[in-house]
Amino acid sequence: MTERPFSEHRLAALALLNGEYRLTRKAGQFLGQIAVDPSPMSEAQADWLSKLLEKHELPPLAEGGAK
Repeated sequence: MTERPFSEHRLAALALLNGEYRLTRKAGQFLGQIAVDPSPMSEAQADWLSKLLEKHELPPLAEGGAK
């Protein structure tokens, strides 16, 4: 994977929402929430986002991108 990591969680969420990825309703709601909410993610949210990015072969979040 040669793509650069996402600099912030909002960009990662938008990439997943705008892509041609099969997402559950729950995952879509989660991604929509973190795309519009500027507050930092919890550890559990950051873990879930990381798993979704990995599952769909997208770059990870950059160090500090979860804020």
